[in-house]
Amino acid sequence: MSVVADKTYTPEDLLSMADRKNYELVDGHLVERNVSVLSSWVGGQVYFELNAFLREHFLGWAWPADQGYECFADAPGKVRKADVSFIRKERLPEGLTSAGSLSIPPDLAIEVVSPNDLAYDVAAKVEEYLNAGVPLIWVIDPEVRNVHVYRGNGSVSLLREKVELSGEHVLPGFRCPVSAIFRKKATESQASG
Repeated sequence: MSVVADKTYTPEDLLSMADRKNYELVDGHLVERNVSVLSSWVGGQVYFELNAFLREHFLGWAWPADQGYECFADAPGKVRKADVSFIRKERLPEGLTSAGSLSIPPDLAIEVVSPNDLAYDVAAKVEEYLNAGVPLIWVIDPEVRNVHVYRGNGSVSLLREKVELSGEHVLPGFRCPVSAIFRKKATESQASG
């Protein structure tokens, strides 16, 4: 976690910042979001896969990395931004609004690990999402090419490239090979080209 300044900020302060998409808010402090070229690209691939599925089966809305969530009962001023997130349409009965952060937790939060992310910071985020009531969390590691799946019931799975990622009960019918969200290795593209 890279705290940016000593000043204390509010969620409203964050919303008024021109570069707000680069920060989360934790304990009143701006925390810079660690991203790399690879993690950003993988997040885009996951968002693309979810959005393609949702165009055919409108179950709700998916957001890229700039959507803030202010849904943490133990820390009302905390704003977290998953790299990709999804909320079922019945949980947003009014549809999309112009509000900045959402006050309800996502149904699916996806974090893509970057080289500068610390393991305990990622674990803390997962715990925060679980405590907020997020039923499904994917933590994607592009370097080792796997996905840890955390569920609200406490179960955890490790998925490697040769299996499918599933939306389970949160996104029924969504399936995607884990390998589809990672860029091809040089040896794979040479073999196919």
